[in-house]
Amino acid sequence: MTRPSISAIIPTWNALRFLPACLSALRAQLQPHDEIVLVDNASRDGAGTWARRHAPDVRLLSLPENLGFAGGTNAGIAAAHGELLLLINDDALAEPGCVDALWAALEANPRVGAAAGALVFSRRPELAASAGIVFQGDGVATDLYLGTPVAQLPNVPHEIFGASGGLALLRRALLDDVGPFAADFFSYLEDADLAWRARLRGWGAVFAPGARARHVYSASGGQGSPFKQRLLGRNRLRLLVRCLPGPILRDCLPAILRYDTLAIGYGLLRRQPMIAAGRIEALAELP
Repeated sequence: MTRPSISAIIPTWNALRFLPACLSALRAQLQPHDEIVLVDNASRDGAGTWARRHAPDVRLLSLPENLGFAGGTNAGIAAAHGELLLLINDDALAEPGCVDALWAALEANPRVGAAAGALVFSRRPELAASAGIVFQGDGVATDLYLGTPVAQLPNVPHEIFGASGGLALLRRALLDDVGPFAADFFSYLEDADLAWRARLRGWGAVFAPGARARHVYSASGGQGSPFKQRLLGRNRLRLLVRCLPGPILRDCLPAILRYDTLAIGYGLLRRQPMIAAGRIEALAELP
């Protein structure tokens, strides 16, 4: 079967130092009918200027303000022409064969809407950082196979809850059905929100063996930064309220309350008020 056209969507914000390698790795794997859409989220490091001068083959979409991963990716998807949408972080380096492996996993079943590759730590590439999304009973959406040696990852495709936005191949038909990323999430957990909406509409997701990319984690948001803590807390509760069916939410509610109580207590003890602030922001939105 001839592979449909792919649009690689790369939202970027102040990550010029990563872009040359990211783009080069993608160019080596894409076909002439594919495209790369670089969405500049109002970067201050000259990423847009660099792309215009040094990457004329890339479609550049310059946004007047930073819309985050969710809004930036949505803008790229809206401008893209491909039937398939490759999502990859600007600080990720796709290893050889990554794109073909994602497509091989996706094409087997038309009701599989997303294929996830394995992100590995750039400084410890022998360990997996994420191979998709796992949803736990306490409402935590976490990374599948986090910390697992790459040599021990499954070598056959298998169903997963959802694909991480850091490395995924999506059918456009999936987004036409369930809608784009939740733009008001800005960043973090927008992929888990999409995974929930996809599953509720009957779409599946699959892990694609052989699809890997090296990833520099929290290059934009900052590992453990107050900004990231606020968005994670806020978006977690938004996701639970918007996506969980009533019976599941009812069954999980004790574990959810326990988790968030402990998280808020930890934040207060460690003088990290944004852990609570994000949750308060989400609760204030409730009717």
